[in-house]
Amino acid sequence: MPKQYILSIDQGTTGSRAFIIDERGAVVSQAYREFTQYFPRPGWVEHDADEIWHSVCKVIRTAIRQAEISSRQIRAIGITNQRETTVLWDRKTARPVGRAIVWQCRRTAEICRKLKTHEKTFRTRTGLLLDPYFSGTKVRWMLDRSTKLRERARRGQVCFGTIDSWLIYKLTNGQSHVTDMTNASRTLMFNIRQKKWDPELLKILKVPAGILPDVLPSGSEFGQTANKESGLTNGIPITAVLGDQQAALYGQGCYAPGTVKNTYGTGCFMVLNTGDKMLVSRGGLLTTIAADYKGRPVYALEGSVFIAGAVIQWLRDQLKIIKHASECEQRIRGLKDTNGVYLVPAFVGLGAPYWDSEAKGVITGLTRGANDQHIIRAALESMAYQTKDVFDLMKKEFGRSPRTLKVDGGACQNNFLMQFQSDMLSCKIERPKNIDSTVMGVAYLAGMTAGIWKTKKDLEKLQRTDRIFQPRMKNTVRLQLYAGWKEAVQKAGSG
Repeated sequence: MPKQYILSIDQGTTGSRAFIIDERGAVVSQAYREFTQYFPRPGWVEHDADEIWHSVCKVIRTAIRQAEISSRQIRAIGITNQRETTVLWDRKTARPVGRAIVWQCRRTAEICRKLKTHEKTFRTRTGLLLDPYFSGTKVRWMLDRSTKLRERARRGQVCFGTIDSWLIYKLTNGQSHVTDMTNASRTLMFNIRQKKWDPELLKILKVPAGILPDVLPSGSEFGQTANKESGLTNGIPITAVLGDQQAALYGQGCYAPGTVKNTYGTGCFMVLNTGDKMLVSRGGLLTTIAADYKGRPVYALEGSVFIAGAVIQWLRDQLKIIKHASECEQRIRGLKDTNGVYLVPAFVGLGAPYWDSEAKGVITGLTRGANDQHIIRAALESMAYQTKDVFDLMKKEFGRSPRTLKVDGGACQNNFLMQFQSDMLSCKIERPKNIDSTVMGVAYLAGMTAGIWKTKKDLEKLQRTDRIFQPRMKNTVRLQLYAGWKEAVQKAGSG
């Protein structure tokens, strides 16, 4: 019998990836393709959903070709995705009605302000804050812009979805309009207590229920392939869907309450598994839905930092003081500190725990002695400080301190950053050998659902650690550095 494989699709904010993974959990091949970012106004971010679809098709075809397999050998598909990015498309033609509004986009800040009287209702039912980050107000904005579009939506001629729904609709040739609970929990429209769409919230947002996808547990059959454009044979089941941060939590083996991971990607996302216990944060964290090892819903606390690895892209593309992200660690080698420089990368406002959509990025502490090396180091340190903001609050609200923070994402390869992070948190940092926890997580769940792996022990055997970082900074130094960061954040804030 021919070997069987899992196709893991990771549709991210700046690019799409496809991985072919074998029954031992090893990566056989992978492919990546970037796509266009649109910034039509300050604070606005858009994607072309059709371009995303075509990028996914191309990476699937490339990964299959490089693996030297037939698509008939793919037993199951897992999809993980940028979560709150919002797409509306025509139900019949499967064409987008406009550009997708990206999770980073701040255009709905005014809508959020007008809905503030309903904040408590949204908070208690969805676990989220009223912020432009989430999908619900993006849908409202799109429908409010066109009376004709709203009427079509009311008649059920339009579909709403986050990127997972959009890709499933295309892969299944319109046969499946579905999402999973982790993605639904990020929309401001899904009641995470009752685990269903909430009619009252839809009424407040003026969103017709007929445009919404069906919601399934993360480990389910979401449909079968039926679109030759993807390069896949018909009939391959999609057996796992997870929002990117929940996929990373799963990939890191954080199935038990109290386990926590932090992903250093475009943004920085810390997620703590709280099991059956739904904790509503008093300090700016989000309550969301994650998945246990079988893909069933559990609760989690999340702290979302909007700009993390993206600050390094900014150094490269806007300031042009580096040519490649990978050179940052070498550039600051031998540098004892930032010479008092702090960089607060509030390019699209500040996320947890501040939730200040009007904040602007700042660099403070500049003197004649400051140079590009100090700014590079300050940019790296900003990721660790923002993570500490979230970690300290998470410890307080969960009621105990995690012993280990598991890390993944591109920036965690930077050893300076990981050591500084351990020092700032006074906590052990564990980095896996495969830092692609997002794509591996949804692959593991797809394999569990399809029966390739059957027990939690089977999954644990797939986990391998690369390096552990232990704290070594004096507490007085830690406190002094962090106090300087808090002062810098105050200067970035709108209030």
